[in-house]
Formats: sequence, C-alpha cells, structure tokens
Amino acid sequence: MGGLHRGHGELIRCAAKQGPVLVSIFVNPRQFSPGEDFDRYPRTLEADLSLAERCGAAALWAPPVQVIYPDGVEAVQTRQAPFELQQSLCGAGRPGHFDGVVTVVARLLVLVNPACLWLGEKDWQQYMILRRLVADLRLPVKVQGVPTVREIDGLALSSRNQYLSVEERRQAAGLSTALRSVDPQDDVMGPVRDRLQRAGLEVEYVERVDPFTLQPCGSKTAISLLAAAVRCGTTRLIDHVFLMTRQPLVAIDGPAGAGKSTVTRAFAERMGLIYLDTGAMYRSVTWLVQKSGVDPIDAAAIEPLLQSLDLQLRSLPGRGQQVLVNGEDVSEAIRSPEVTGAVSGVAAHRCVRQALTAQQKTMGARGGLVAEGRDIGTAVFPDADLKVFLTATVGERARRRALDLKQRGFPVPERSVLEAQIAERDHLDSTREEAPLVQAKDAVELVTDGMSIDAVIEALVTQFRSRVAEEAWPTPAG
Repeated sequence: MGGLHRGHGELIRCAAKQGPVLVSIFVNPRQFSPGEDFDRYPRTLEADLSLAERCGAAALWAPPVQVIYPDGVEAVQTRQAPFELQQSLCGAGRPGHFDGVVTVVARLLVLVNPACLWLGEKDWQQYMILRRLVADLRLPVKVQGVPTVREIDGLALSSRNQYLSVEERRQAAGLSTALRSVDPQDDVMGPVRDRLQRAGLEVEYVERVDPFTLQPCGSKTAISLLAAAVRCGTTRLIDHVFLMTRQPLVAIDGPAGAGKSTVTRAFAERMGLIYLDTGAMYRSVTWLVQKSGVDPIDAAAIEPLLQSLDLQLRSLPGRGQQVLVNGEDVSEAIRSPEVTGAVSGVAAHRCVRQALTAQQKTMGARGGLVAEGRDIGTAVFPDADLKVFLTATVGERARRRALDLKQRGFPVPERSVLEAQIAERDHLDSTREEAPLVQAKDAVELVTDGMSIDAVIEALVTQFRSRVAEEAWPTPAG
C-alpha cells in the first residue's frame, strides 16, 4: 500500500532474481474499518518509485481508485475471505478487513495476470488468506513468501513505524523481544502478555496458532505461530515468531523404483535437512541375512542378527551416501539384483520392521530430516509436517530400473520381466501384514512420469514451503 521500506525492497530483490517485477501500490479503502488510519496512511509515491527502481523493479503501477473499482468503492461486490482463517489474530478484531484484502487482490491479479505473487511473511495471516484465494480461484499464480525484515533491535519493518515518536520507537522494540523470550515447550501466552504490558504496550491479542489453519494450538503442535498485536501510542503494530518443539520432518513414501532415493537426497541437501534413506537400512539387513547364510523367510534366525547390528548412514556431500554394516562399506553391494529381489521378504518380518522403525524414530526425534521408504508417513513419522507419496507407472519404473542396472554394470532383463518383478513387489509391499505400503490419508500424491529430476525436486520444495515457512526453516544460502 505504499510507504515502501527495506522489507519491500527485499521482496523486490528476491522477485527480480526470477524475472521482471511489477510493483503495485494502492491504498485500498475496502480494508480499512471506520476509525482506522486510511486518511493518514503513508503516501510517499516519489520515494516509493526511487526505492523500487533501486531494488530492481521493472515498473511501478499506482492505479487510481476508479481503475480498481470502476463502479465506485461501495458498489463493488465484496469477496469473502475464508471464514476459518479470519476468526483468530487480526481477523477477530477487524471484521471485514480481510474481505477487503481479498477483494482488491483478486482484482489486481485479474488485471495484471502475473506468474508469481510475492508477499511478505510479516503479515502472516494475510499471506495465508491470499494463498487460499489463489488456490480457490485456481489461478496459475505461484505465491511466494519472503521472511520478515527487521531493524537491529528486532522491530519488524512496517510502513506504520514512521508514526512512532522517539520514545514510542524505543517501546516498540519490546514487541519482538517479548515474543522471542519464550520456551516453545511452555504455556507462553500469559508471560508474553505480561512482558508486553510491562514494556508499556497496550495488548490487543497474544495467540498461539497452527501456522496454516490459524486455529489455536499448544506445544503439541511441532511448529506453531506465536503472534501478537499491540498499540504503541496510537500506532497498531503486529509481529510473530515461529516456535518449534522439533525441527521439520518430511516423509516421502512410494513404491519401489519411483526414484525416491535420488530426489529425496537432492531435496534434503537443497533444504538443509538430513537425508534418512530407510530403504538402504532394509537393504542392509537383507545383505547381512544373505551374507550370513540365514534363510530369509526364517524370522527366528534373523532376529539374533538384529541384536548385534551396527548400521550407520553417512552423508557424503556431492557424493551420495555411505552405508556401513558392522563396519563394512556396503553402499554398492546393497543395490545388487540379489538384494533387490529379496528385500521385500526380509522387510516384511515383524522383528526387522520393529528394530529398524525404532532406530528411525530415534533418529527423527529432533526432526530436521527427510526420510523415504514405504511406510514413513504411516508407521514411522505419522506426525511429519509434509507427507508425499511419490510414484510412477510400472512401465516408467521398469525403464528406470533397466537404466540403473546398465549404469551399475549388472545384466538387464527384458522389459516385460522387469515390469512383472515390479508389479509383484508392489503386491507384496502393499499386502504384507506388518506396515504395508499404503498412501497416508494426508499425503500429497506426486506422479513423476514425464518429470525431470529437477522438476520433481521443485515440486517437493513447493510442497515443503506450503507447510514450513521460510522464517521457520530458512533455505540454506547457495
């Protein structure tokens, strides 16, 4: 709405890395309630033009009211923001505000037809509502968030900050300080409210909510949003922090040969997450069973091997993953056709699944990892922040398997034989008694036929960012 500052500048710079940027400036009368600061809201068009140009904008569009509302402000049909997304935070105390926001943004998107809509994460509730708007209208627009930009003392940049006197500016810093003073495991709202009041700020609300449903939650929600609105003098300020009782967890399930290992490893490195290759763990046990001369269908004979198993997975940046079984490097050996053909049978044993599932859960207790396998989202990490069911047709998986065998120097069976093997393994995996291969109810299905590896990774990044904010888990530089 104008009054551009360094936060807006960061939006422009981020967007400019991906293409020409149009900055729109419009102080929208439909989102101001009676008595709010519409008339005094900062209007600094010349300064805004200068900042936008310095930060890389290709153009700035500041339409008059009659362009946005050609029949008049009162005559325009108001679009309704989702009811459930405006019952908390700012929506509860500003009835009609977000209806005005979605009404004007829908109009802007129709007029401009952009490829991407860049929004600041500072106005988190607005960000969530506008993401829903784009999804509900099925617009071909990617919605991209950029983290809040702050002053040195933590105050979130806002056009309204220029209203503050010198003394009020000092007090305003207490908002971010109070939000950042809490332990995510604690009941935080009371202590934050007390600290804000002691800082001389008039508290409008302090709420802890699920970041994406915006419904009240507590510390049992792994990643939550602690948000507050205060008045400092006559100026209304908002801010938030993300509280994490554990780091993000991503579960990627799917049938054999869908390419999970390749894309999961690359996705994990891209997002700064630890890669947990559970398939390699089951292959390692299968390799050990075969090496030990144990009957792979004899669970009682396999169980003692598990008790002395020392299984280690080590990430090798740029060089994949090293797998050690009792100190022996088996990274290549576990990819042999012999292991591949036997792994479903060994993995079906209750003792094997229980031993490895317990180890996986221990690895994932702190979060910060992405795991792939057959039952990660259903049995191992049912509370994962993102669950993906990555799959491909049998014919596509057979083609990929043939290519993999050829590259590794193994004999390549006829395509019909590979397809039959894959179909049989699908059947075994999906019908086994212990943790069968099924798509979790809340998993996103991603069919990768015809998609490049880079395209699949981008799809995973998009899904991750739809559930984990950049502020909560920043993308590693480079």
